Amino acid sequence: MKIEYYEQINSTHKYAQTIAQDLESDRKVIIADEQTDGIGTKGRSWYTGKGNNIAMTIILHTKRKIDELKDLPIKVAKIVQKSIKELYNYDLEIKEPNDLMLNNKKICGILTQTSTQGEKINYILISLGFNVNETEFSKEVKDIATSLKNEYKKEFDKKEIISKILENIEKEIDI
Repeated sequence: MKIEYYEQINSTHKYAQTIAQDLESDRKVIIADEQTDGIGTKGRSWYTGKGNNIAMTIILHTKRKIDELKDLPIKVAKIVQKSIKELYNYDLEIKEPNDLMLNNKKICGILTQTSTQGEKINYILISLGFNVNETEFSKEVKDIATSLKNEYKKEFDKKEIISKILENIEKEIDI
């Protein structure tokens, strides 16, 4: 996969939407240290603290049919779950279809988008917001969100987590 890194961007997902039609964008991963306008499912906002969390979007082009990808969000959630288990032996729970929880609080959100023309898929976007080293949450989410650092009281290597997730996505998602 090709990595495109930004210190700050409005949203990895929104940016990916602007370049995804270009076939050169296939297997491109947009990663940002900070998002100023991150998005989640149903148009909700997703906060990405500066340098503390993972915000990334993967662009994929495929010849598969749309009905073959109906379980994509849960497959990605299982891959993230497996990646954290392999790295740290921590158990994240999946809240279907697109969230991962730790101690009954949201730690990761997954947003997938498929652009189609009839049965033909133009591109797929897989976006992840993963709270890794965040310690400060807004009053709106502090009771429902957490991070690895909040729960385990230590700093985590974001690059290590990103690498493991991307490695497992390449192995397990047949696009």
